[in-house]
This record gives sequence, C-alpha cells and structure tokens, in this order.
Amino acid sequence: MTTILTVGVAVIDIVMSVEALPRMPEKYRARDAAIVGGGCAANAAAAVARLGGQSLLAARIGPDQIGDMIVAGLADEGVDCTLVRRVAGGRSSFSSIYVDAAGERQIVNFRDVALSFDATWLAEALPDGVDAVLADSRWPQGAAVAMKAARDRAIPGILDAEAPVREAGEALRHASHVAFSAQGLRDLTGLNDLDAALDLARQETGAWVCVTDGPAGINFFENGRRAHEPAFEVDVIDTLGAGDVWHGAFALALGEGQGARAAIRFASAVAALKCTRFGGRTGTPTRAEAEAFLRSKT
Repeated sequence: MTTILTVGVAVIDIVMSVEALPRMPEKYRARDAAIVGGGCAANAAAAVARLGGQSLLAARIGPDQIGDMIVAGLADEGVDCTLVRRVAGGRSSFSSIYVDAAGERQIVNFRDVALSFDATWLAEALPDGVDAVLADSRWPQGAAVAMKAARDRAIPGILDAEAPVREAGEALRHASHVAFSAQGLRDLTGLNDLDAALDLARQETGAWVCVTDGPAGINFFENGRRAHEPAFEVDVIDTLGAGDVWHGAFALALGEGQGARAAIRFASAVAALKCTRFGGRTGTPTRAEAEAFLRSKT
C-alpha cells in the first residue's frame, strides 16, 4: 500500500447550503447542512485514505472539543493521527461556510494565531517508509520540514501553494512539485497572466510546477513545454474541499509512480466527482468510483 504523509492544517467545517450567498445582516434558512472535518492537509489525508492509500497526517490542534471532533472524523476515514499534535493552551480551528446553488462557497475561518507554529518536533518524528509527502502552505514551518525530508529521501515532495505563498519560502526551495492555486500563483509572481506567472515560478523554484484553475483546468510543463489538462465537466453541487482532495489524489498518484499528466488526470477526476456531492470532503469518491469515472471519459 502506498503511504502518503500530509502536513498542514486541520479544522472543523460547519457548512450551510443556501440559495444565494448572504449579503445582508438578516436571518437566512439553510436548505441543507453538515458538520464535517476540513482543512487543506486534513482533507487531502482523508482523500488519500478513501482512495486506497495509507494516510498519515501531521497537524497542530488544541486540546478542546473541536480538536476531539477533528481527530474522530479523521480516524473514521482511516487516517493515522499519530502526528497530530494537541498544543497545550491552543484552540482548534473551525470555519463557518455557505455554499450557494451554483456550488460556490464563502468561508469565514477562525485560526488561533497563538497556536504554536513550531515544527522542530516534527523533524524528529517523521516515520520511514513514506512514498510521497504533501504539505500545505498554511503551516510554513511544518511544510519546510516536510519538503526537506522528502528531498533528503528522494521521494516526491508536493507543496500545495496558497497565498501568501512567500511565507512558505523555505518549503518552496525544497519541494520537488509545487501545485499553485491561481490566487497563489498570482500572489507569488505579481502577474495576472497565469502562463507567464507559471514560467516565472518554474524559474524561481526549479521545481515541477502547475496551476489549478477550477473549471479552466490545469496548466503545467511537460518536457520543458507548456501543457494543459482540461477539467472534467460535471453538474456542480459543492466545490468545498475540491482543491484539497485534488492535491491528496495527486500526491497519491505520484507516490504510486504515475507520471505527472496521469496524476493530474486522476486527481481532476477525483475533484470533479467531489464537486457533484454536498458536504465538503464527505463527497470524496472511492478509488473504484474515480477509476470508473475515468473509464467513462476515455
């Protein structure tokens, strides 16, 4: 079984399905609702487990009720939480999220800025036998440790690069693969033209780079030339967590030895299926569902 270590944030999402995103200081009634685990790294870890990989998560949470919910939800998904550190005096992160009729989301997140960012303990605790490492840029210190460890072990080190990207500058220097969101890429380069921005990011980092741009698909470099993999067209219900599960599926595919284009296509199928289901990461498909979807598109 392929083993993937993910490093970064874990939260609880309180998700409300509404006709339109709230604009006024009034009361609104939800059409549906869910309380589910979230966070870039945690969602990716859950996706790895659901897709048949061995999943380990390293994250920082508080010793509180929200933290209990985070760990319980991940354990239910089959994620190994041995490296989830409960920081004394800290408060776990949670979000209030609205999802409209088009599947777009609005997020208000609480993050305890006093929760220790220290990652020295992680460097001493990283296990052997990992096939790839994925880190988000929300915990820059942890991402730096994770990407350096991946480079030292000659395994894929994938950075999920969200704004503000330069806070994770050390991780950028060590990552073998950097997957930018469109916002993250613009933040790094200051350029609105994503093609030019991606070329600049490749020159700066020396890594394999791509940019995920929602329904516009994925731009990347293949054999030194710009390449594109289109997004799959689906009826979108909920985009919450789609980018996170894309990164988890991409890391798993790389850890299995798939090439970059095949990994992108697999990850895009997983994210597309997730978007057809309400409830954040609970909509992540199984491996069998993702592979059946891909067969239907060939």
